[in-house]
Amino acid sequence: MRHTLLLGSLLLAPAMAAQAAAPAVSPVRITTTVLAEAREAGPNGTTRIKLVPAKRVVPGDHVVYQLSVTNSGSQPAAGVVIANPVPANMQYVGVAGNSPAPEVSVDGKSFSQLATLKVSAAGRVRPAVAADVRVVRWRLAQPVAPGGAVQVAFRALLK
Repeated sequence: MRHTLLLGSLLLAPAMAAQAAAPAVSPVRITTTVLAEAREAGPNGTTRIKLVPAKRVVPGDHVVYQLSVTNSGSQPAAGVVIANPVPANMQYVGVAGNSPAPEVSVDGKSFSQLATLKVSAAGRVRPAVAADVRVVRWRLAQPVAPGGAVQVAFRALLK
């Protein structure tokens, strides 16, 4: 499953926003690829997990959402923020691979590290857990270079 989003939840630095006054196609593109975790026998009886295109997943399967930001422009894209909702049929599990840890949100408005979030349930406030996460967000610390790409990823479980 592969989805391409133009700008999606992408925010650019004010310098690029000023250029957006005239209708133009942004040189920044976000592409989301969904991969399934597949187990295979490794040497000496071990089990390896590899990522394969998610053609068919069933409840209980883990998937990885890889979000790639590419900049086909001639200027660095600074201040890039990537926000991705966790689909309703999925449960956030955590960061994937070598991706930096995202900020997360349980309401789509307030973002922070999971350990600091709270939720109200049954009239009580409790610490948020991964299953409460509705949106993941990364604020890229470095500009995306012209012709460059940056990738972030998170793991989810099909409910």
